[in-house]
Amino acid sequence: MGIIILKILAILVPLLISIAYLTLAERKVLGYIQCRKGPNVVGVYGLLQPLADGLKLFIKEIIIPNHANIFIYIMAPILSLTLAFMAWGVIPYGQGIVFSDLGIGILYLFAVSSISVYAILMSGWSSNSKYAFLGAIRAAAQMISYEVSIGLIIISVVLCVGSLNLTEIVLTQKPIWFIIPLFPAAIMFFVSALAETNRVPFDLTEGESELVSGYNVEYSSMSFALFFLAEYAHIILMSTFGVILFLGGWMVTSAPIGISSDIPILGLKVSIIIFLFIWVRASYPRIRYDQLMVLLWKSYLPLSLAFVVLVSGILIGFNALPPY
Repeated sequence: MGIIILKILAILVPLLISIAYLTLAERKVLGYIQCRKGPNVVGVYGLLQPLADGLKLFIKEIIIPNHANIFIYIMAPILSLTLAFMAWGVIPYGQGIVFSDLGIGILYLFAVSSISVYAILMSGWSSNSKYAFLGAIRAAAQMISYEVSIGLIIISVVLCVGSLNLTEIVLTQKPIWFIIPLFPAAIMFFVSALAETNRVPFDLTEGESELVSGYNVEYSSMSFALFFLAEYAHIILMSTFGVILFLGGWMVTSAPIGISSDIPILGLKVSIIIFLFIWVRASYPRIRYDQLMVLLWKSYLPLSLAFVVLVSGILIGFNALPPY
C-alpha cells in the first residue's frame, strides 16, 4: 500500500509543479510574442509568480450563488480535477516506467475524458446561471464532437500497431515515428486536441462579451483553481498523448535510449507540443461556433474516416496488418 501511495505521489507532485509553471511559461511566451516581458517581478525572472497566483486564489473568499445546487456545485470541480489526474495512471514515461500498463490503455483514456464532460455540465447546471449553463453546453458539445475525430485518428494508429497498449504503440515506432507515414492524422489530432482542451482558437466556452468565463463563471477561490488546474493538466495530457502516438514517446533514434534518459526526452517532446499550443493562442483569433462545428462535421470527420479506410486498405494490400 505504501509503495502504491509513493507511486501516486511520484506522478502527482511533478504534475502539479508542471501545471503551476506551465501558467508562467504561457505568460512568458505570450509576452515575448507580443513584444513585452511577461511576469518578471515576483521572484527571479518571475519564477515565484505561480506561487503568488496560487496564494491569491487560496485566500480569496468562497462565494456560493443563491439557489445553486450546493452538492453538485462543490463536487463538479473536484470531479474535474480527479478525472484529469486519473488519466495519468496509464501514461508510460519510459521503458517500464508506468503506474499501470493496461492492455486497453487507450480505451481507459477515452473513458476518463468522456466522463470529464459530465463535470463541466454539472458545474454549469448547478450554478443556476444562464451564462454558466450556456458555456457548459458549448463545452460539452465541443468536447463530444471532437472526440469523434480523435477516435478515428487513433484507430489509424491502432491499425498500424495492433494493440491498445500505449507502451506497445511507442515500441512499434522503433523503425519510424508515426508522424511521417501518418502526417495528415497527426495534424488533425493536434487541431482536435486544441478543440478538446477548449484552447484558442476553439475557446468558445469563454466569451468576454457574452459568457465571461463560461461554465466556471460562478466559481471563485479554490473551486475555480481546481477547474484551472484540470484544464492545464488536460493540456499536458493531450500533448503527452500526441507524443506517444506520433513522436515515438521517449525514443529518439531507432532504439530506446535507456531508462535514465527516457523521462527527460519525453518531457522535451511534450514541451515542444505545449509551445505550439501557446503559439497558436498568440497567433489566431477565436472562431465562430458555426465555424467550429463545420470544421469537424464537414471536414475532419470525413477526412479522418477516409484516412482510416486508406490506412487499412494499404495495410491489407501489402499484407502488413499486425497480428491481433
